[in-house]
Amino acid sequence: MRFRTWVELGMCMVGLSTAWAGDLSPDQQRLMAGAKRSAKAGWIYLHIEGDAKARGFQHGYLLAPEIREELRIHRKAWTYRSGMTWEWLVGKAAELLTPKVDAEDLDEIDGIVEGLQAAGVTTRRDELVAYNGQLEFEDYWWPLEKKRLGDSKDEIGQPAHERCSAFIATGSWTADHGIVMGHNTMFDFVEASAYVVLDLVPTRGHRILMQTQPGFIHSGTDFFLTDSGLVGCETTIGGFTSFDTNGIPEFVRFRRATQDATNLVSWAEIMKKGNNGGYANAWLIGDTRSGEIARLELGLKYIGWETSRDGYFAGSNVAEDLALLRMETDRSETDIRKSSAARRLRWKQLLEEHRGRITTRNAREFLADDYDVYLQRHNPGSRSLCGHFELDRGEFGGGEPYHPSGTFDGKVVDSKLARTLSFEGRWGCADGRPFIAEKFLRQHPQYDWQRGLLKDRPTQPWVPFTAGKE
Repeated sequence: MRFRTWVELGMCMVGLSTAWAGDLSPDQQRLMAGAKRSAKAGWIYLHIEGDAKARGFQHGYLLAPEIREELRIHRKAWTYRSGMTWEWLVGKAAELLTPKVDAEDLDEIDGIVEGLQAAGVTTRRDELVAYNGQLEFEDYWWPLEKKRLGDSKDEIGQPAHERCSAFIATGSWTADHGIVMGHNTMFDFVEASAYVVLDLVPTRGHRILMQTQPGFIHSGTDFFLTDSGLVGCETTIGGFTSFDTNGIPEFVRFRRATQDATNLVSWAEIMKKGNNGGYANAWLIGDTRSGEIARLELGLKYIGWETSRDGYFAGSNVAEDLALLRMETDRSETDIRKSSAARRLRWKQLLEEHRGRITTRNAREFLADDYDVYLQRHNPGSRSLCGHFELDRGEFGGGEPYHPSGTFDGKVVDSKLARTLSFEGRWGCADGRPFIAEKFLRQHPQYDWQRGLLKDRPTQPWVPFTAGKE
């Protein structure tokens, strides 16, 4: 049996969606000049260029089937988890997020709306703002709003911010003394939709090659390269719940920093300015021109900043800055029964073991690692760097049994690849383990609310991507 991913199905639907709208007008055809999409090993490569409105139109038009599907899934997932309507959340986003989005980003979002409309899909600006802001608005603002409404219960149906494993190394730690960076994304499988490799060429600012999901103007998983020589990724700071409604949305700050910054310091300064605490992350960033790397841990009241030209930084959802860890999170860095602390220790073991020999090849192996430091044996589950919550029985502090979440990709880059705006990625899972939705739901019918939403992710190979050459 051959499994068909939703990316392949979306490719089959492109002709249908454009046929519904009829031919593009001459002005719309001019907007599409230079834009293209292609598919590779479970990923969609999307190239967009020009001013903000043109980029947005290209994005919306070429990814219309995928954006429609991701909005359908996200609307249902939000309603199930919160008990509130999607329209209610969109209204709150219009009030609290949209006024803080800069003019260029709004133009790009408006362009996506127009491109979708030309392809027969209807949405509006405020819905796409809510969609782009989901990681910070739903996970940081909403829990505080629930408490204000008198409900302090935990969110239903999602793990507690156990998202991503990553490292960046440089100097004597790597085989060629350049930068090596690796990242995998851990998230709810029902919304594991960051299968787009976006090659964005703006008329102003830097070219960006980043992983993202359909309809996003930022990354979300936050793996990126720019033609200024910067590379970066992040891991969520676990146990963090602060949010400032007066701040600038994280997705806006990320986009401005990544498009506008020319060095590590300027990137960090843009991220810090107007920080709202939403989607609090430990950012691992590097300058491939100088070989310098940095870790920016961005809480709300506390900020950690470290740089190195000979060392490494790793991320596993535990803050390293002690003030941030103790004052703004409820996490322990030593309780290796828990995913974040266990993965933190495993990073130290692997990177020390491979000191002086780190390359993109063994970075792939790190991201696929299934060793459990608590049980002291190979055991793919919540405590492995390649997270498999769907296999974890929840023993020993592992969380909700068999929760359908965990690692759904892997990406690696080094200084040599970054110089040509290239990286290597694997869609599905960093260790290649397939996930078959119907089989999982038969085994774990407590998650049957996800039937019709959860997608297969068959085993895919590692493949290269280069900006402008896909």
